[in-house]
Amino acid sequence: MASHKSALKSIKQIEKRTVQNQVHTSRLRNQMRKFRAALKEKDKAAALALLKPTLTLIEQSVHKGILHPNTAARYKSRLTLAFNALA
Repeated sequence: MASHKSALKSIKQIEKRTVQNQVHTSRLRNQMRKFRAALKEKDKAAALALLKPTLTLIEQSVHKGILHPNTAARYKSRLTLAFNALA
């Protein structure tokens, strides 16, 4: 266990950031699952309603450092292509 005050503070910050990252990652993955489920069921109305929030969460993940920009671009591209194929 750390004994310096700065090291203890650093540990607290890391734990707090880890929880926040897990929450955001979980939200993103759940949103993508919902969108993919709507695509799988060929429910165009539900997919259309979920497309914009899903893409927004992906962009927020890049901004927060959860996803690499190229990974986000790949996700957005594939999800959009899948939605357009449904339409």
